[in-house]
Amino acid sequence: MKYMANIQPVIPIPISEDWNVIVRTILPVIYAESPTGGSSTSGLGDTTQSFFFSLKNPVGGWILGAGPVMYYPTATESALGAGKWGAGPTIVALRQEHGFTYGILANQIWSVAGWGDQDISATYLQPFVSFTTKTYTTFALNTESTYNWEADEWTVPLNFMVQQLVKIAGHPVAFQVGYRYYAEKPSGGPDWGLRFAITFLFPK
Repeated sequence: MKYMANIQPVIPIPISEDWNVIVRTILPVIYAESPTGGSSTSGLGDTTQSFFFSLKNPVGGWILGAGPVMYYPTATESALGAGKWGAGPTIVALRQEHGFTYGILANQIWSVAGWGDQDISATYLQPFVSFTTKTYTTFALNTESTYNWEADEWTVPLNFMVQQLVKIAGHPVAFQVGYRYYAEKPSGGPDWGLRFAITFLFPK
């Protein structure tokens, strides 16, 4: 079994009258049992940080963003990270209408330096669709697919999620639960997973 808690702040920063840069950081905290029956490993994983330059107003109804994605070797144990610095391009496109939100997030990361034995060349694709009711309950489906060009392997988890937005002491907080099924995976990869998320929102 593997347990991972992602610390994932998403912060929009105005840089002009018409543009924002949206900084999305993913820092995993991991506990992983040994697949061979040895001792378990825990600590920080590698960090992925995206910078989306986005117009404040939608373009033809679409919210668009593009920019660089960076990969930092922040893992505290060699088994929890690649030991590589990486970079590449990232894009996001989404549309909201009639309670639906749909779109895609994608990036490509190549390793550029580091001490790990395995180079990184990975494409990440996250198409998503969700529907939010008038009571702020959201039903969502996405896949967080990764293609490893070095190993010529796909990892394709399908995520089914339900989220409820509530207010606690006047502040909006979203609680989410979900199930993950792996439609494609490398040899020895996981079959299923569960997801729990708490999102604190700080609207202007």
